[in-house]
Amino acid sequence: MLPRRSLLATAALVVAVPGAAWAQSGYPNKPVRLIVPFAPGGTTDIIARVVSEKINAPLGQTLLVDNKAGGGGSIGANEIARAAPDGYTLGMATVSTTAANPAINPKIAYNPITDFTPIINVAATPNVIAVHPSFPARDYKSFLAELKKNPGKYSYGSSGTGGIGHLQMELFKNLSGTFVTHIPYRGAGPALNDTVAGQVPMIFDNLPSALPFIQQGRLIAIVVAAPQRLAVLPNVPTFKEVGLEPVNRPAFYGIYGPRGMPKEIVDKVHDAVMKTLADPAVKKRIEETGSLIIGNTPEQFAAQIAAEFEVYKKVVAAQKLKLE
Repeated sequence: MLPRRSLLATAALVVAVPGAAWAQSGYPNKPVRLIVPFAPGGTTDIIARVVSEKINAPLGQTLLVDNKAGGGGSIGANEIARAAPDGYTLGMATVSTTAANPAINPKIAYNPITDFTPIINVAATPNVIAVHPSFPARDYKSFLAELKKNPGKYSYGSSGTGGIGHLQMELFKNLSGTFVTHIPYRGAGPALNDTVAGQVPMIFDNLPSALPFIQQGRLIAIVVAAPQRLAVLPNVPTFKEVGLEPVNRPAFYGIYGPRGMPKEIVDKVHDAVMKTLADPAVKKRIEETGSLIIGNTPEQFAAQIAAEFEVYKKVVAAQKLKLE
């Protein structure tokens, strides 16, 4: 028979092993992939990288940004939807992937409401119509007059067919009685680069990616989708001001995963993002892009996605929008 002291030591070891095994298997025990469904350089990519650079400590692992562009965000979103719900593949949720694209494309391979696990809305940001300096207009009134005078003469770049830039510009065209040709790209970054280079004369883009070029005078802001005029663009009217309130919808940038993620993992990611957003450096970088930090609950974000999807379904039906 073992001495009493040895028996106690053995019992302690038996008790300790399950705890050690749980710690080793506790989430996350390897790097986590964050799919950005657009090319580098756009606002979705900017927000994702700001968060990923600072989340290591609260999450306990590296968050690796992986750009999967194409299809107005649907290619990357579909990869997120098909991933294992173990928390090691997450994605950036945008209005394009959860509302605009599914609303206009009935053949999309995922359901934005049932195929994902919403975790947190990171930030909301205004959208902007901006033109190359060679465009013969510097304000909304002359911009509209030029489009009406020359239907079909101009084109615009977007993040892709079915993306928010595409759908909102098409809504603008329908409501304003103008016609501009759509040039889809594999993300806002490439579309923005070509607009700055003058390859296309205008873009409907998220403000964070366009703002540096606007501030440098390499693009001219015409009108913004925002609750009110922006401090960084005090002379640029909102769509509501120019009589196009249905277009006046800011974009959101959140984090979600495939459906069926365990609550414990959702809570872990949510808490890590919230701690990251509380970092003054992160807050400053996001707000400098013209965005507003949100940081809501998984339930609130799920309700927001559902509401936005319904809005864009009604927009598509009312304006009879179809894929090009």
